[in-house]
Amino acid sequence: MSASSLIPPPLIIAVDGPTASGKGTIARALAAHYGLPHLDTGLLYRAVGRQVALNGGNPDSPGDALAACAFPDALLADPELRSEASGGLASRVSVHPSVRATLFERQRAFATQGSGAVLDGRDIGTVIAPEACPKLFVTASVEARARRRFAEMQGQGRAVTLAEIEADLAERDLRDRTRAEAPLRAAEDAVTLDNSEMSRDESVAAAIRIVERVRVKD
Repeated sequence: MSASSLIPPPLIIAVDGPTASGKGTIARALAAHYGLPHLDTGLLYRAVGRQVALNGGNPDSPGDALAACAFPDALLADPELRSEASGGLASRVSVHPSVRATLFERQRAFATQGSGAVLDGRDIGTVIAPEACPKLFVTASVEARARRRFAEMQGQGRAVTLAEIEADLAERDLRDRTRAEAPLRAAEDAVTLDNSEMSRDESVAAAIRIVERVRVKD
C-alpha cells in the first residue's frame, strides 16, 4: 500500500436549499464539528446585489450585475448583506449566467482546498462541487421558513410583516427553481433534510447523523 493511499480524501460537504431553510446554520455547525473552512456562497451573490444598488444600477441588467462582481472584499463584512433587501437583490442577479460564471472559480477554489470544506448555497452539489460527499438538501415549508425569518427580523427591529416575508420567500423560490442557469434543485445523490418541525439543535444533530451515515457507507 502506497503512502498516498493512506491519506484520506478531502471531505467536501455540500449544503443546498432554499432561502431561510437553515442551511447556513447547519453548514456552519458542520464546519465547526469537522474542523473545516466554511463558505456561505449566497453572501457572494448578496454582495453583487448590494454593489449593484450602491452603483445605482439595475439588478435585472446583465451588464450592471456583471460590473458589480468587482465588489471590494470589505463589502462581505457589511451587515446590510443580511437584510431582506439584499437577499432579494441576490436572487435577481443570480439569474445572469455571466455573474454565475464569474463567481464560479472563486467558489470552486474554496471547495477544493486542503483537506476539504463546507459550502452552502443553491447549486453546490449540482454545479460547484458535484464530487462533494456528502450532499445535503435542507428544506422546510414556506410557512416554517417565514416564521423563522419573521422572528429574526423582529429581533433586529426591522419593520416587516409575516405575510410580506412569506410572499417574498415564495417569489424567491419560484425565481431560484425556474432560472435557466443552475436552478435550485437537489442533486440526485443528495440526502434531503426537511426541518420544518425541528429546532436548530435538532436540525444540526440530524445533519451530523446524515454526514456520518454517508461517510461510513462510503
